[in-house]
Amino acid sequence: MWSGQPHPDEGHPPPLEAVPVPWKSVGPCKSHRESPGGLAETPAGEEVQGEEGPVATRLDVSRLRSSSMEIREKGSEFLKEELHKAQKELKLKDEECERLSKVREQLEQELEELTASLFEEAHKMVREANMKQAASEKQLKEARGKIDMLQAEVTALKTLVITSTPASPNRELHPQLLSPTKAGPRKGHLRHKSTSSAPCPAVCPAAGHALAPDKEGREVDATLFAEFQAWRESPSLDKTCPFLERVYREDVGPCLDFTMQELSALVRAAVEDNTLTIEPVASQTLPSVKVAAVECGRTNTCALSGLACACRHRIRLGDSKSHYYISPSSRARITAVCNFFTYIRYIQQGLVRQDAEPMFWEITRLRKEMSLAKLGFFPQEA
Repeated sequence: MWSGQPHPDEGHPPPLEAVPVPWKSVGPCKSHRESPGGLAETPAGEEVQGEEGPVATRLDVSRLRSSSMEIREKGSEFLKEELHKAQKELKLKDEECERLSKVREQLEQELEELTASLFEEAHKMVREANMKQAASEKQLKEARGKIDMLQAEVTALKTLVITSTPASPNRELHPQLLSPTKAGPRKGHLRHKSTSSAPCPAVCPAAGHALAPDKEGREVDATLFAEFQAWRESPSLDKTCPFLERVYREDVGPCLDFTMQELSALVRAAVEDNTLTIEPVASQTLPSVKVAAVECGRTNTCALSGLACACRHRIRLGDSKSHYYISPSSRARITAVCNFFTYIRYIQQGLVRQDAEPMFWEITRLRKEMSLAKLGFFPQEA
């Protein structure tokens, strides 16, 4: 093989013309001897074989070129496909990165909003807790004050009730039992031994026994005592029972009937609920009532009667922050009604351990104080 010839493709057999064939001389054959024309044919065949060699070489070169071009085209197409795939994968990865970036930004924004809302909620909870703690401390302080006041009141009441018995009543708890004088019978009122002059006892149908007149000239009213006896069997603050209905109609209502009707109704409700407070007024305290006031030194206007007078006390209804300045007469009327309600509450709670008649006379005395206060009689203040 000569060096200038390109290598043929693998798998294809080399052409016959390209392979040199060694010739071996042999002896003269019979045909050559017989035919002299055979010697003339051999050079002609060699000449044809020499013409076919370059043609085969050119065919092999073109065949190699075409197969090389096919290989290049296939390689180019393969590389293009691979490049297209790589570009497509790169585009998908870019889109995925962009999507993940948006998700990260969204998560960061939500995290910031959540952190801000959590801090705001925490501050709000702390603020509410502080407010509740302050309110609870205030209620605890007020409750302790009320408990101390009630304990002192119960202690004083027990002292008075325990020392008062029907056989030996307490003179301070029942002032009506105090006799005006320890002297003997008055002159001109001598008792005769005649039976006709003996006092006639009053019979109480409800009690079933006779009620003699009191030593001080008092006599138990049978109707009132019967109503009280019926109420005492099941004491309550119901206004519909005959006993309290009469007291409301004859004493409580008129005693708390002031000029200012709206405020009078509020005062009456507070007295019934036991939520009214009466406080003394210091000399330097200025009144701050909702009604018009005419001030002249220590003279101002009573919030209940509307009269100009010296108001040394003020009232507060329930948990209200407003105070109403009242005159001594209005204070005496309110105090008389409060004393009555306090006593019947003690009876309802079982704190008064007495017979029916002493309790009835104590209630009668309290009703008398309400009547006198309504008429304008009240003790002078120091």
